[in-house]
Amino acid sequence: MQERATGRAGRGRAAVVAGAALVATLLGSVLIPQTAAADAAAEVKVRGGKRLPAVIDGGAWDAGHVQGMALDRKGGYMYFSFTNLLVKTDLRGNPVGSVVGFTGHLGDLDFNERDGRVYGSLEYKDAESFYIAAFDADRIDRMGIDAQTSDIVSTVYLKEVVEDYTADMDGNGVFDGDTAKTRDHRYGCSGIDGLAFGPDLGGRGGKRDAPLLTVAYGVYSNTTRSDNDHQVLLQYDVSRWKKYERPLSESAPHTSGPAHTDGKYFAYTGNTTYGVQNLEYDAASRNWQMAVYEGKKPGFPNYSLFTVDGTKPAVRGPVRGQPEPEQGELLTLARQGLYDPTTGVRGWQGPGEYGLVSVGDGRYYVAESGTVEENGVTKQTGRAVLHRWTGRTPNPLTPVRGATQ
Repeated sequence: MQERATGRAGRGRAAVVAGAALVATLLGSVLIPQTAAADAAAEVKVRGGKRLPAVIDGGAWDAGHVQGMALDRKGGYMYFSFTNLLVKTDLRGNPVGSVVGFTGHLGDLDFNERDGRVYGSLEYKDAESFYIAAFDADRIDRMGIDAQTSDIVSTVYLKEVVEDYTADMDGNGVFDGDTAKTRDHRYGCSGIDGLAFGPDLGGRGGKRDAPLLTVAYGVYSNTTRSDNDHQVLLQYDVSRWKKYERPLSESAPHTSGPAHTDGKYFAYTGNTTYGVQNLEYDAASRNWQMAVYEGKKPGFPNYSLFTVDGTKPAVRGPVRGQPEPEQGELLTLARQGLYDPTTGVRGWQGPGEYGLVSVGDGRYYVAESGTVEENGVTKQTGRAVLHRWTGRTPNPLTPVRGATQ
């Protein structure tokens, strides 16, 4: 979300190397020079014999902070969301193209190998409109492509999200808008952010071979209510979405989208600050990772990373804390990591809130966010650093060799 623009202490400062600058004119933005040769050359062998760099520099931009990333391994590209800007680089961090012109909030990304498109969450809270944006990845081949005047971006409206976001929960007949200080917003829904493709969370994989698009709610931080303690995940079969897709028009937001989800699921974690920032499915472990900004409720452990056990299908049960008794499809947190016996919540104190990408073999790219001053302008930086999953507590992710901080 826009409200948190700086990285954790000790993390998220991109390296600037003199003599290697590459300038790209884009809304007054200048790309940060490539990382040092030692970092660019550092590679780690992954499944299939292919090699991936330990660090991919996403550059520095006069935009919002890095929100998420997507990896096209076959094509050899990384995509970075900088809130109102999409940047495409090769695996050495050289810029290939960008999509500009967003006034909404472009969040987490994922690459769909089935159709070769990058999908991202896109919010327009003032317009009460929430979309999935699909980018024609192969056509992002130049800098400064306009999101609205080109046909590279198509959008699908998420009716379920809008209904929960605008819900008049206090029953006074007035929707209180984009604020956490209200009883409105069902489940505390502040919109959407985390996004990933993966199996059916209901365990119906035999019926649906294609991975489903999974999008996570943003959730307002509010310590005075008890109905906002779940992460909410929606699933959709995007193979049936062509009929809904429309060009992006910020001046005339459309409402073309599915009437229903293909699944709605709840993970009990305790309230977090703006919900799941980055969602990722790891095929090696069959687990889902949910990276968040830590919550503030004193009764919860307030972890920054949660693991959903993908081997256990959702089960029907009570959605805790709701004003009226409610049944829903409940997910199981993996029996790993730190454990809080009071709430029964498990999780980690790990990174990933600015970007998290599984490469499918137990390794993840983790985004580092930072800033750099250039000609009096503060620019946002982002880079992808390869980690391996160790399962150690409190932080289960460790940078691979050559991935310098």
